[in-house]
Amino acid sequence: MKIAGSVALVTGGASGLGEATARALVNAGAKVAIFDMDQERGYALAQELGDSAKFFAIDITSEEAVASAIDSTVEAFGALHAAINCAGVATPGKIVGKKGPLPLDRFNKVVAINLSGTFNIMRLAAVKMMENAPNEDGEKGVVINTASVAAFEGQIGQAAYAASKAAVAGLTLPAAREFADYGIRVVCIAPGLFMTPMLMGLPEKAQQSLAEMMPLPKRLGYPSEYAALAMHIIENAMLNGETIRLDAALRMAAK
Repeated sequence: MKIAGSVALVTGGASGLGEATARALVNAGAKVAIFDMDQERGYALAQELGDSAKFFAIDITSEEAVASAIDSTVEAFGALHAAINCAGVATPGKIVGKKGPLPLDRFNKVVAINLSGTFNIMRLAAVKMMENAPNEDGEKGVVINTASVAAFEGQIGQAAYAASKAAVAGLTLPAAREFADYGIRVVCIAPGLFMTPMLMGLPEKAQQSLAEMMPLPKRLGYPSEYAALAMHIIENAMLNGETIRLDAALRMAAK
């Protein structure tokens, strides 16, 4: 699918991986709807990107808010061709910690945002993509979800996060098989350790320690590298139903 002239939505688009992807898409000639809860950063980014971007302050777990924002995106830009799910949270906590069992509401919140939020965007975006005219490969749209290497090597204290991301990875193939009949591809990216606000908030010593875990290159990933893969997925019609690790060969230790 050609990026120039297409319309995409990016969740978590006001910072980190999502922001880098939104910038890359606009630079390549796409129109982008930025979905995020951070209104200050979201509106500032949309203003910077100009007429090619619009910001929507929404909770991705809300059916009504997402449906309305997607309708507004199509109304503003004429269609929807790609949905990139970058929004997520990583609330740490042992299953049984010093204060007792992990509160169920904390676990459910992580799952609601990371898994249900992703699913909510995917299902409502797909409905709009089905209305598009197919290209020469029969494509009408692309959905890119974001898992994590924690989906496969979840660390102690990551039970909720790892479970939610494993579910996102598991969602990829059945969704791709179903959506193939509608001309929509579904691909998942599983990033390793990236320079996102989540990790950049750690002390410099901790960041260096994490970087030393990376086989090659021995550094944290750049959001632009995630964005580059997302762009390639959109353009490469043969990528479908796959979860792609983007992790410099990292395999997470138990803790």
